[in-house]
Amino acid sequence: MSSEALWLFKQLNLHLELEGRFQPREKGLSLIEGTAENENTLCPRQRNAKVEDLWSLTNFFGFATETFVLAVNILDRFLALMKVKPKHLSCIGVCCIQLAARVVEEECNIPSAHEIIRISQCKCTVSDLKRMEKIISEKLHFEFKATTALTFLHLYHTIVLCHTSERKEVLNLDKLEAQLKACNCRLVFSKAKPSVLALCLLTLEVQMLKSVELLEILLRVQKHSKISDSDLLYWRELVSKCLADYSSPECCKPDHKKLVWIVSRRTAQNLQNSYYSVPELPTIPEGGCFNGSESEDSCEDMSSGEESLSSSPPSDLEGTFFFELKPKPKWQTLSCR
Repeated sequence: MSSEALWLFKQLNLHLELEGRFQPREKGLSLIEGTAENENTLCPRQRNAKVEDLWSLTNFFGFATETFVLAVNILDRFLALMKVKPKHLSCIGVCCIQLAARVVEEECNIPSAHEIIRISQCKCTVSDLKRMEKIISEKLHFEFKATTALTFLHLYHTIVLCHTSERKEVLNLDKLEAQLKACNCRLVFSKAKPSVLALCLLTLEVQMLKSVELLEILLRVQKHSKISDSDLLYWRELVSKCLADYSSPECCKPDHKKLVWIVSRRTAQNLQNSYYSVPELPTIPEGGCFNGSESEDSCEDMSSGEESLSSSPPSDLEGTFFFELKPKPKWQTLSCR
């Protein structure tokens, strides 16, 4: 085995030991899953919608996929620990994307709190964000840099490329990352082990490629990672259904729409020509969104409508990554024997 391969498997062993530490509490996730929609308790639909908003913000600010995946991990770990009211979810989501960006992005690329509030149209102030950030940080013991499914996806992908004789571009990492982001938008996948979720995405892709060599490499990876056939089959079925649903025209995708801005006439007049079209709207009174105690931190000229963040600018690249999976693939099971 080459020195590079040895180093990769050493990294894999390290992250396999760490993954449980950064996985959201299953009991807390199950409580959210079993919650009916009401004003006082968070339900799965609201969590999923907030993750789509984080995807939109990720695209808008040009953040890396790692920032988005880490933000979702921080969000789910916090939601699985705390009973959260829906009205606080917007503030929590913005805090999570900020915390993730500080871990992943260059400091010069991280927007200010005022800017991220303005773009996300979050119903909170800078002071609210600081207080919420303190709560999240303490509850998660300031552990933000986590082992996620993206960690394993990159490791598995690199291991496969190290051992295959096929063309390196056969396994498209951008495509796999886009599919992982779609899975992140479903609460159920936060209950999967990150190593299993990543292997599911790769095995589904290899099945479509019909590559015997790549399948054999993934079998060895599966055995090394001690992932059972039953676990892999269970989660692969759910992933397959998610990607099939996501590929349908009826599915509303965060990567296919624009952010909807609600701005005052004065702000619209000051905006330069850009990608976005500015609708003709009557002036929104600045005092209508925030009370006097909040005015020092308030976001000028923006409405506080949480629903106005529909999604990010269209991404033609990501839109091609969701496909109709065949109901009966050639390889139905993976055996470790």
